[in-house]
Amino acid sequence: MTKPDYAKGYWNPFVAGIALGLVLLLTFYIMGTGLGASGAVARTAAVVTHAIDPQLVEKNQYFKEFYKPGGDHPLVDWMVFEVIGVFIGGIVAVLTARRFNISVGKGASFPVILRLILAFGGGIIGGIGTRFAMGCTSGQALSGGATMALGSWVFMMMVFATAFVAAYFVRKEWQ
Repeated sequence: MTKPDYAKGYWNPFVAGIALGLVLLLTFYIMGTGLGASGAVARTAAVVTHAIDPQLVEKNQYFKEFYKPGGDHPLVDWMVFEVIGVFIGGIVAVLTARRFNISVGKGASFPVILRLILAFGGGIIGGIGTRFAMGCTSGQALSGGATMALGSWVFMMMVFATAFVAAYFVRKEWQ
């Protein structure tokens, strides 16, 4: 049986899953907490906003926590370095697999600009929801699932069920 084109150059999913589990285990052991990314995005947003309007950030109930007197700079946080490492790891992965190309993934009948607008809009909505939920899906699924948190398992089952149902309605866009 030959590998489909989309699978060429990817890790074996079992090896990747074991590697991710070991990284998660090491993160719990070394940092005392699980994996996640939304904290790094919130810190970056605080720094960018602070550069534009420091008073706005320092008066904001949420963002002012990043600028406590005598505290470290908001970007001096392990999650920021985690996200930088994920980005660098992604670059190394595509380069070593010789899969690097700049393109927009979309269906044949879907315009690029609409794909970009919907992706950007979805990212904004997802980012806002992530902050309301006080964490991202990677933190919920990986860290919560690893600690056997019932809410994390229910959440992920609902994510997969929703994606399965939604896929029916958008399947023609990706053919």
